[in-house]
Amino acid sequence: MHAEPPEPVQPGQPLLGNREIAEMFETIADLLQVKGEIIHRVMAYRRAAESIRDLPRDVRAVAAEGRLMDIDGIGKVMAEKITELLTTGRLGFYEELTSEIPRGLVDVLRVSGVGPKKAMLFYKSLGIASIPELEAAARAGKLRTLPGMGEKSETKIIEGIEALARRTTRTRIDLALRAAQRALRPLLDLPETIRGDIAGSLRRGRPTIGDLDLLIASYTPDPIMDAFVNGVDVVRVLAQGPTKSSVELTNGQQCDLRIVPPEQYGTALVYFTGSKEHNIQLRELARDLGFSLNEWAFTPLDGGPELHFATEEEVYARLGMPWIPPELREDRGEIALALRNELPELIAIEDIRADLHMHSTWSDGKLSIRDMAWAARERGLSYIVITDHSQSLGVANGLTPERLRAQREEIRAVDAEMGPDFHVLQGVEMEIRADGQLDLPDDVLAELDVVIASLHVGLRQERAQVTARLLNAIRNPHVDIIGHPRGQLIPRREPADLDMDAVFAAAAETGTALEINASPHRLDLDDVHARQAADMGIRLTIDTDAHSAGELDNLPFGIITARRGRIGPRDVINTWPFEEFLAWLKS
Repeated sequence: MHAEPPEPVQPGQPLLGNREIAEMFETIADLLQVKGEIIHRVMAYRRAAESIRDLPRDVRAVAAEGRLMDIDGIGKVMAEKITELLTTGRLGFYEELTSEIPRGLVDVLRVSGVGPKKAMLFYKSLGIASIPELEAAARAGKLRTLPGMGEKSETKIIEGIEALARRTTRTRIDLALRAAQRALRPLLDLPETIRGDIAGSLRRGRPTIGDLDLLIASYTPDPIMDAFVNGVDVVRVLAQGPTKSSVELTNGQQCDLRIVPPEQYGTALVYFTGSKEHNIQLRELARDLGFSLNEWAFTPLDGGPELHFATEEEVYARLGMPWIPPELREDRGEIALALRNELPELIAIEDIRADLHMHSTWSDGKLSIRDMAWAARERGLSYIVITDHSQSLGVANGLTPERLRAQREEIRAVDAEMGPDFHVLQGVEMEIRADGQLDLPDDVLAELDVVIASLHVGLRQERAQVTARLLNAIRNPHVDIIGHPRGQLIPRREPADLDMDAVFAAAAETGTALEINASPHRLDLDDVHARQAADMGIRLTIDTDAHSAGELDNLPFGIITARRGRIGPRDVINTWPFEEFLAWLKS
């Protein structure tokens, strides 16, 4: 079933793309939340926004083919709204909502600690309809007198406003990677291209990305540059030259392309991968060896001929060290390690044998247990754990003890069906409730193969309170893993204010593993905390938290986060053979 394609846009009508439509649907979700609409209607718009933002094609092309309803999360109603936007540049439903609710209240919701009820309270009591008005009222002490507020709550809101101001407009790594690959792939197919790579912070695996950097080696740059500036996702050419051009892509990011002769490619790739701080250290090393180093060459300080290198390995060898993986190039001691030939072995995606955190249709997943098992096996895994949500997370259709026991029969049946070389275990992602209690009793937890405990609610509590909740879970003898420990959502929600030293100490004492959640929305633990945990002997796990087969493919984002933290394969429990993993559970 397909939605009818829109009529061609008439001259003078605004041109909307993926980013603009996704942002409008997100705003609608926020406005509905302020109104107090049912959560499922709010989430429908959020899912639609996410699907459009993630769409690898221009939504206009999909609409022109009449295939809007093929997009995940887009049904008849959403398809009609997208068509209205594409054909008229306006959306009546959005205009109706903004006439009822000040648009500025949506911005107020972005402040940590301000939910829909508080936003409406501030609006109705004090006429606050923007962040500047909220900040002025908070600093004047006007919020603390309102029902349910106090001095501490007021201080938290000021801190939330300050944190919001520190956020950037950087793009999530998965969206940036998709955009960069779509820009680079057709250029690699041109006969004039000798080789090409993504560079910059995306190559280093930062969780969010600013501008995109592409590098190509060629002796004939003109046809490559012409193809780049006329790419299918280019909405605007910012600058065009013979060896460097910049464009704006459909997702709103700036993308820069540089083309260099092949003999300079290695030096250029090192330079344009960065980081800036890493490059400064390399230049100082070069100077100590009698060279100045820039993006193109080593130039002898005594005036001799330039040295050009076609590969990164040659660049680092000239500086007296082995090649340094891009993920480590953040000036965190990697150069000293390389000079001593002590770079660590880093985990690779091939090391992963299992995924210990995924969801099925028993809670909020999109596929059955059987389908998730087959998808995991097709990706080369040898065992998985089904970890649907527990009962108090109602929005995720969490499982009661009775439903967990019923689910166990299906899991055991699928496990038997998969044969002796693939194993399916039953787990749960148990909610750590806002009052600090665990969502399931110990006798129920004892029946499960694996227990993950996670924070989803109450993340803005005071540090002592939210830390105590997590410590209570870590110290429970049935809890094996803490899922996405800090609860962040990139870029929408900052991590909980946890005492991570206390968390690490408890995990080290109890043998509880901590998760690096590979979802690009989370990437939690981050690289720095993962390194700290590993240094204390804490076991880690890298899981996708998949709710569909496609989300199993997010594993590389967890791997690159771990590599940035210098994590090796033995630090990660789901690299272990099945029997060793079972022995760890029993211990």
